[in-house]
Amino acid sequence: MTEREKMLSGELYDPTDKELEQLRLNARKLARKYNSTDEDDQEEQVQILRKLLPATEELPYLQAPVYFDYGCNTFFGKFSSANFNFTCLDVCEIHIGDNVMIGPNVTLATPMHPLLPEERNIRMREDGSFYNLEYAKPITIKDNCWLASNVVVCGGVTIGEGCVIGAGSVVTKDIPPYSLAVGNPCRVIRKITEKDHMPDGIEKN
Repeated sequence: MTEREKMLSGELYDPTDKELEQLRLNARKLARKYNSTDEDDQEEQVQILRKLLPATEELPYLQAPVYFDYGCNTFFGKFSSANFNFTCLDVCEIHIGDNVMIGPNVTLATPMHPLLPEERNIRMREDGSFYNLEYAKPITIKDNCWLASNVVVCGGVTIGEGCVIGAGSVVTKDIPPYSLAVGNPCRVIRKITEKDHMPDGIEKN
């Protein structure tokens, strides 16, 4: 297996691999270019996002600045958006559904490191170059979710459809559908139900 294949399958891999270094460099150059593009230059922003997010058919609205590890490992659904300072460490795949609202300063972090220091510390090859080993776990955010400001989602987490994750939460475990969840670590407070309907929100049958 290549280091890229190991990375995407959740196995220990070497992030100093040349292919991976080039992919990260490309994503970061594109993100910097996007971040320096004015909001009224939508055609230029679309062209950049097409390269940064090649796996996404219908592009999200991303309020610059944004930060990606790879870009090509992130998949957005329709009508999704992210506010300022969206950080997407997509070492493993990140799947974001339709109509997902992401608040400012949200981080989606798939990378993981061994717990034992001797397994995660820097190592030296015979040629004198240095490397380390890490791994990653995927993240899935289902349709119709809202992640409020300063939320962190850790690798291996699935957030179910229709969830609201409160500001400042750190999500370390799966959240079931239609849950209001908050805190560090993030915990479900209650279910979201029809009782949460707002009078001027949507028409009810």
